[in-house]
Amino acid sequence: MAANFFNSKPGPKSSAKHTVDPALQPWVEKYRPKTIDDVSAQEHTVAVLRKTLTSTNLPHMLFYGPPGTGKTSTILALARQLFGPDNFKNRVLELNASDERGISIVREKIKNFARQTPRAQAVASDGKTYPCPPYKIIILDEADSMTQDAQGALRRIMESYARITRFCLVCNYVTRIIEPLASRCSKFRFTPLDSESAASRLTYIAKQEQIDAGKPVIDALINVSNGDLRRAITYLQSASRLSSASIPPTPILPRDIQEIAGVVPDNVVNDFARALGIDVEDEAMDVDNNNEKTNFTTIQKKVKAIVREGYSATQILSQIHDLVVLHPLLNSKQKSACALVFAEADKALCDGSDEELWILEIALRVNKAITS
Repeated sequence: MAANFFNSKPGPKSSAKHTVDPALQPWVEKYRPKTIDDVSAQEHTVAVLRKTLTSTNLPHMLFYGPPGTGKTSTILALARQLFGPDNFKNRVLELNASDERGISIVREKIKNFARQTPRAQAVASDGKTYPCPPYKIIILDEADSMTQDAQGALRRIMESYARITRFCLVCNYVTRIIEPLASRCSKFRFTPLDSESAASRLTYIAKQEQIDAGKPVIDALINVSNGDLRRAITYLQSASRLSSASIPPTPILPRDIQEIAGVVPDNVVNDFARALGIDVEDEAMDVDNNNEKTNFTTIQKKVKAIVREGYSATQILSQIHDLVVLHPLLNSKQKSACALVFAEADKALCDGSDEELWILEIALRVNKAITS
């Protein structure tokens, strides 16, 4: 038996060890744009990069903007369109925050890759023709987490090997990139996705995955993700798994999305706001609750009920803040008084204060600002 074990030859599965079953793949990766034309809602950036594909003359680039807006996806899609699947591995070096990127890595790994002469163009296995320009691309994802020394060491490398290497820095906060480095790059700002583009992409994914996600569900995904498409896709996949876990599968509801996102449900927030004396329209509103008088005991009961449910004080603060600031019937004086309360509470919660006491403090002071 031992002889059979040692003499056994690897089966056909060993050749496909790197292939991933699409059913097990995260949807964020599965639906990552394959070309720059698939990138959602970044028209200006896509238009400029499309021209670089025709001329193949790429500058050093700096992509910046909020998370989940397509920065990394855009440069990866561009690199694949430039080099094709076969040349991609030896022409593109990608480093992100999980890699060590101190000054030693810049001087060794990045410099060694940058100084290599690009290999001869390999014939594309898929039969397509790719521009394959005579340079390599180094992608430094989350470059704003690089140390000042590492960024300083990068300046000389960018200049010395500009003929055969292009750099693309990807970051959330452009102010954390040192000025000498930023001035060497063409800057591209990625904006949070607008509702239409996000809805279009989410609807497409839901259709591909055969999920019954109506407009209320898509709207809930957009509201809780705040322009972050990656987060919205992740929530949609989680909701799909939750829905299919039961037999027969249950329909996905907006409340499910809010639960997955850790957001306080709208009816809870509206009920709490009503207890503070804020006029809120709600279709599911109970008439008896609406006529209930606002006093200390009522507010205290509402606060205790919210704390018992385990909702985050920071999340409640954020949602009550949005409700007050955007409320059409409150005047500027009332809103400014509430804003001061929210600011003070936010500072206290960041410092580790008791959540229940501060929710009660917010409630009483907002009630006083609105009713006085």
